[in-house]
Amino acid sequence: MAATTHTVTNQVPPLVGYDVYTADRALSEAVERHIEPGVLPGAREELGALGRAAGSAQAQEWGAQANEHPPVLRTHDRYGNRIDEVEFHPSWHRLLGHAVAAGLTDAWGRPAGHVRRAAGFLVWTQAEAGHGCPLSMTHAAVPALRTDPVLAAEWEPKLTSYVYEEGLRPAPEKAGVLFGMGMTEKQGGTDVRSNKTRAEPLSGEGEYLLTGHKWFCSAPMSDGFLVLAQAPGGLTCFLVPRVLPDGTRNVFAIQRLKDKLGNKSNASGEVEFDGTWARRVGEEGRGVRTIIEMVAATRLDCVVGSAALMRQAVAQAIHHATYRRAFGGLLTDKPLMRNVLADLALESEAATVLAMRLASAYDTDTEEERAFLRIAVPAAKYWVTKRCTPVVGEALECLGGNGYVEESGMPRLLREAPLNSIWEGSGNVQALDVLRALQREPQALDAFLREVGKARGADHRLDAAIKDLLTELADLEGIEARARRLVERMALVLQGSLLVRWAPPEVSDAFCASRLGRDWGTAFGTLPHSLDLASVVARARPVAE
Repeated sequence: MAATTHTVTNQVPPLVGYDVYTADRALSEAVERHIEPGVLPGAREELGALGRAAGSAQAQEWGAQANEHPPVLRTHDRYGNRIDEVEFHPSWHRLLGHAVAAGLTDAWGRPAGHVRRAAGFLVWTQAEAGHGCPLSMTHAAVPALRTDPVLAAEWEPKLTSYVYEEGLRPAPEKAGVLFGMGMTEKQGGTDVRSNKTRAEPLSGEGEYLLTGHKWFCSAPMSDGFLVLAQAPGGLTCFLVPRVLPDGTRNVFAIQRLKDKLGNKSNASGEVEFDGTWARRVGEEGRGVRTIIEMVAATRLDCVVGSAALMRQAVAQAIHHATYRRAFGGLLTDKPLMRNVLADLALESEAATVLAMRLASAYDTDTEEERAFLRIAVPAAKYWVTKRCTPVVGEALECLGGNGYVEESGMPRLLREAPLNSIWEGSGNVQALDVLRALQREPQALDAFLREVGKARGADHRLDAAIKDLLTELADLEGIEARARRLVERMALVLQGSLLVRWAPPEVSDAFCASRLGRDWGTAFGTLPHSLDLASVVARARPVAE
């Protein structure tokens, strides 16, 4: 029936049909900065293509459908045989297939691979975040498997493949595979050393049978998993394939899928092992050390994923304010709304610049950069992932009641926002990890201080913050109880240093005045009014083609 009661006006067009990569100046500038000239043209081309795909109506529809139709567990076939398969909507497979074809599981063996992959991950997961989990696990499994050259030779070419093949078949028959991870158990959670799953050696070299459970298994539909279990020599890392070399299914009973707050498109499950065949990765008793490189890589992805969520939320807020009129003018021209948008844009750019700096350290791979990552990754994981939820919540509010409605896409972003702070070790775990590095690895603190010191003398507020940080680091009294405060300051000083060196003056000035100079309130939109906020907002605006 035709509407006759009113005329629809003052509505914001959808943010669609734009290049997510080139519209993100903080990200595209970071790529230009961290990739050597010989590799840069190819990286620009691939990221631009991925950005246009991410901003397309098709990708946005795939993301909506994958979340409206979450995965379904099929434990048995029609005859009562155990199959333990997870069914996904076709849009999930399209998203995952496009991501794999774009190289988002291939970082370890190509020039500037980590920067290119991190930038691509930040771009593509703005279309839909849930399928980032298997991408992250598959990418991160490579360094763990490299502790065993035989396993690496067998699996790495398929993990880094650009071909996505759904369905469970023997790995040798597939052009590409996905990996998941199972570490936590009911009785211990993050305390993986309390794991009870048993690993009994077989006669074959490196072969074991596992008995036990995993309370949280990431991406249970995958072709293989890295898990921890108690072998005779202690906690050990194992590779569990879903399909055995002879083509039969391994014992991998998926008990149920988790009903999560967000991340609805992605399957996370509880699994049981009962005589499950596995191959040892690394030495017995060194399971945590073996798998720690995988954990570090997934923690970086948590930072990148949070930066992606923040960027998409801020882009939507600025886009809305650019078109929506209220109280006689555009929202973006209203001083108070401009303050809110600029504040959000600062948080987003700081997260992006930090994430890409960490990715570049992986590519450089020197002793200095490895020491820097030892502190910078958990510090960034702690802070950036925690900032994600308030940023997305405030950005949603910029859309008013429209933002609270599912059709806007903002509620999905808000449900997703807390995830990366919990995954791969929550806030306390990250803070304590930084403390361990400070206490046991003095070269890590030296590398961190050298990094932040590169901007000394450029901004008096940054200089003062570095001085205060050094004072805090010199006082070890009650260090564990104040670990969060310390790690927060470390992350902010690092972000400030990077922005002072690389961001436009209006961005670094606003960041240092608020985050380091303490001229800031307790909510977004409390920046000093004398700053050039209009330029900060204009820089962050996503411009459709």
